[in-house]
Amino acid sequence: MTVSRRDVLIAGAGLAGTAGLGLTPGAALAQNFPSQDFTFVCAFPPGSGADVLVRYFAEEFRKRANRTVIVENRVGAAGNIAAVYTAKAKPDGYTIHVHAGSSTAANFHLFKNPPINPAKDLRVVATLNQQPFMVVVHRNSPYKTLKELTEAMLKKGDKASYAQSNTTGKVMGELYKVSTGVKAVDVPYRTAADSVNDFESGAVDYGMMDPQSSMANMRAGRWRLLAISSSKRLSFMPDLPTMTDEGVKGVELFGWFAAMVPSATPEPVAKQLNAWFNEVDGTPQTREFLNAQGGDPWVSELGVGQEQMIKDMDAWQGYMKTARIEPQ
Repeated sequence: MTVSRRDVLIAGAGLAGTAGLGLTPGAALAQNFPSQDFTFVCAFPPGSGADVLVRYFAEEFRKRANRTVIVENRVGAAGNIAAVYTAKAKPDGYTIHVHAGSSTAANFHLFKNPPINPAKDLRVVATLNQQPFMVVVHRNSPYKTLKELTEAMLKKGDKASYAQSNTTGKVMGELYKVSTGVKAVDVPYRTAADSVNDFESGAVDYGMMDPQSSMANMRAGRWRLLAISSSKRLSFMPDLPTMTDEGVKGVELFGWFAAMVPSATPEPVAKQLNAWFNEVDGTPQTREFLNAQGGDPWVSELGVGQEQMIKDMDAWQGYMKTARIEPQ
């Protein structure tokens, strides 16, 4: 397409008009925001625990933004495919990666050549929840407590095995082994749902699983919850002990979901996104939903999530060394 001098002058006049109003390009964008539909990028397949959470927030966000929200599942590479897609998207606020900020931070240390630096290439515009991971066994397992499981796994030696389906579960499992001396073999699964049959058959002894899948399988009568990975008990399940309560030292992990956008997204747009997500997070309906998923809402000001991302990236470097996990 040929651009005439007249077109250039018109474009220049438009920019000059914006400047004359005292508006930066970011502020001008925010004035018309939103002017198109949103895409929520999910790193897990449809029907997974994380996908259910993403779709819940997509629907509630839609009501606030008054625009259609499309959920796009970009699965693979431990969440990196979705994260890279978002980081390279146009920084206009319309492409939002709804994913575990904790896992995003961890991935920077899990790979020798990480495709992005989450602290530099992504911007956390809202924190959504805080949730511990969970130690689970099959409903017919003889182990009623984590202490009983640990004693049995020590006797079983390297014939013991545990299931995990993501970064946090793997690190949690290895930290548990380092702390207790258990020699269980790590059995990775693409999703938590893929491990259900192996729990049923006894092919795996226990699992280090995400809270969404853990709670869903507990309600379905398939799994029993033994302990959680955070340092504090859940407010809505106070009888469920922490791993520390059960004598396992050095495992104090908590996951947190976040809404992330390309790092260059303008401040006014980021503030508006933060406000909408905080509105969703502040409702009794969302608290009930997140409690059922194994977590609590986390409402925060813009900037808190980015600070947590940086803290987690530092912490996970230490976790990797403690768990003796080599980058892939």
